Amino acid sequence: MNKSDLVSAMASAAGITKAQAQSALNSFCDSTSAALKAGDKLILVGFGTFSVSKRAARTGRNPQTGKEIKIAAKNVVKFKAGSDLSENVK
Repeated sequence: MNKSDLVSAMASAAGITKAQAQSALNSFCDSTSAALKAGDKLILVGFGTFSVSKRAARTGRNPQTGKEIKIAAKNVVKFKAGSDLSENVK
């Protein structure tokens, strides 16, 4: 499922237009990004938790040449599925 499929499914399930569903999805994505950027967690009970984790700098290896390279530290987004989502996927 891609973004347009999700928008169509949301519009159909909620009985709203695709434009309204698109706006709602964009708002959710923007709000989630802002919360994570501020260092907060986003907890959706039953669905899951979005959080930010720091990945330390490390040394990697170029697979083509075998030469060592330095990989910079960065923040990564993590998602942990909630119990309801996990049960529905089984």
